[in-house]
Amino acid sequence: MSTDPYHVVQQEIQSSLQTASTLRASYMRIRSMAREGSEELVWARNELKATLAALEADLEDLDESVKVVESTGPRLFNLNDVEVTERRKYVGRVRGEIESMRAEVEGTTPLAHSRSPYPQNSDLGSSHSPIQPTRYLSQNDDQDEQSHWAREEQQLMIREQDRTMDSISGTLTTLVRQAGLMGQEIGQHNDFLQPSVDRSEHRGPTTTATMRTRHCIHIHTFSYG
Repeated sequence: MSTDPYHVVQQEIQSSLQTASTLRASYMRIRSMAREGSEELVWARNELKATLAALEADLEDLDESVKVVESTGPRLFNLNDVEVTERRKYVGRVRGEIESMRAEVEGTTPLAHSRSPYPQNSDLGSSHSPIQPTRYLSQNDDQDEQSHWAREEQQLMIREQDRTMDSISGTLTTLVRQAGLMGQEIGQHNDFLQPSVDRSEHRGPTTTATMRTRHCIHIHTFSYG
């Protein structure tokens, strides 16, 4: 029976899709509060774009696996037509989510009109508005709070990435440690075999000398006998 790679690739896509959703939520919050072109907004946008690019590449692999099943026949992979149809629907659904998030990050989706915390009322400039004197002071306070929140959001995502790198580093450290242990075992094995080799090399000349001595004695005895 042929190996079906669908579930392996699907698990990777689900993980990447969850990461993209988290980055999208962070990006939307920063975009609704930070000014356009701010460092926090640019960083969040680039992170989301990179994740979407990797997710789309994985989705292409998944789509290819579905095409293989469709072309060779579901029975070869112990599947039926219903399961193949569900896989095709899943690919289409994920593709739609990627396109939706890409539209948001590219700025083709307009922001909600409720972005501004102040109502768009023409009477705000009149002398009848009681909040007019403190309006700009409140905006400055909100901008400071938004910048502080955006920095915390960025630091949170950086810590998540650091934890991922620490996990990879731990795996590599374990592999290096195992390789070192194997090297020690090989060295100990060689140390154990070396005395036997030395004894064999030493025994060779001694045996030869003994045989020569016996030969000389034999000749001497024969001459005087």
